[in-house]
Amino acid sequence: MPRRRGKLLSEAEIALWRQVARTVKPLPGRKPVEPEPELPAPVLPVEVPALAVAAPRIMTPKPAQPPLAPLERRLRTQLRRGQQGVEAAIDLHGMRQDEAHAALRGFLRVQQMRGAKLVLVVTGKGAPGGSGFGTERGVLRRNVPHWLSLADLRPLVLGFDEAEQRHGGSGALYIRLRRSREPQA
Repeated sequence: MPRRRGKLLSEAEIALWRQVARTVKPLPGRKPVEPEPELPAPVLPVEVPALAVAAPRIMTPKPAQPPLAPLERRLRTQLRRGQQGVEAAIDLHGMRQDEAHAALRGFLRVQQMRGAKLVLVVTGKGAPGGSGFGTERGVLRRNVPHWLSLADLRPLVLGFDEAEQRHGGSGALYIRLRRSREPQA
């Protein structure tokens, strides 16, 4: 047994049906289906006190942040050869996740205010072995890239990439910072 709709057609559905019905060619020997005449639109009261109606507030969406980008090849080459250095570094070894996240946030804000462009964040590779319950290897190493893409750090970070071996290799990250929009003191 077919299921019936619990409500009547909406105005938009009726208008769509009428538009389709006008374009259909009837089968031979049948008369065309006449679409129902359109009903006049309901009349709204014209007089409305000017103070009672506020202009509708148009919500403009925030522009999306551009995607995080890895370091350019030229900069990586300069870092590898020692021609370019990092301007500041932070070591997150031995910190709990909440401590490390707070420390990273504060460090990046301070460095951005100082005008730093490239910083080093050492996460460590994690303790070897111990794959039992609650002993994950490299929790900070895995979480720091995720934190960098979150809303609180995203306005600070332009991009990041794994560090060269002489700066910690896979246990560290180079982070490119955005320019500060606030004047430096």
